[in-house]
Amino acid sequence: MDLLEIRELRYFVAVAEELHFGHAAARLAIAQPALSKTIRRIESRLHVQLFDRTSRSVALTPAGAALLEHGRHALNAMTVAVQNAQRAAGDKPLRFVIKPGGDANLLSGILAAYAQHPCARQVDILFSGATDRTDHLHDGRADAALLYAPFDDLTGLAAETLHVEDRVAVLPEGHRLAERDGINLDDLSDEVFPRWPGVPGEGDGPEIAHAAELIALVRIGRVVAVVPRSLITPAPPGIACVPVADAGPSQIVIARREHDHRDHVTALITAAASLRPGSVGG
Repeated sequence: MDLLEIRELRYFVAVAEELHFGHAAARLAIAQPALSKTIRRIESRLHVQLFDRTSRSVALTPAGAALLEHGRHALNAMTVAVQNAQRAAGDKPLRFVIKPGGDANLLSGILAAYAQHPCARQVDILFSGATDRTDHLHDGRADAALLYAPFDDLTGLAAETLHVEDRVAVLPEGHRLAERDGINLDDLSDEVFPRWPGVPGEGDGPEIAHAAELIALVRIGRVVAVVPRSLITPAPPGIACVPVADAGPSQIVIARREHDHRDHVTALITAAASLRPGSVGG
């Protein structure tokens, strides 16, 4: 008998990520007592304690942290294996995930160049939130993605840089810095920045998931932000964009899983890279 079944591993990862049995049970759509029983059964079988539990909190033990790190990889590997088996059965569409409005006007050119390749397949465009495009790649929901470096974690991915741009401060029109030709990050030290889901420590303001929410909050003076220029160009009414000299450049990259060498995926990466300034045919 295996020490840990896939279902049990999914249950453990849900509790480890939520650190709350009630929230994890709701996420898994199961009863909390059944989830608690499963976790106790796993601990008994593995002869380790995975969580420190009190009446008010749940925390991972060192053993639990180790299982979470490797358990995520195991679940991703299982999902990818299933996805690849399904794709091998036929010419499934290539799934390409992007952030809404986050392609810097590259998408149409990429698709046109890819369509000329003999390995080209139909491309399904998927739209994701601010921070989960890499998850789409790792768990097999997408074959390729447009990502922003250094903001997106490229670990385990192969990526080609398509576009490099500066970063700008997004400010309300009446802001004290709105008329400046350029600023530094220190100029924004007293400002309120938004929080993005899944990105700890990025700000102390309200949590936002989409550019539309950011624009609305900036316009009324609730927050400011520093973002890649293409995400906010042209500037909407009521918004000023000021270059931030020391913020460092942003890169738009096209990425796939590091060990995904399927011809139709490689063809998309090659087609996109051919559009870079200075590339042959670009």
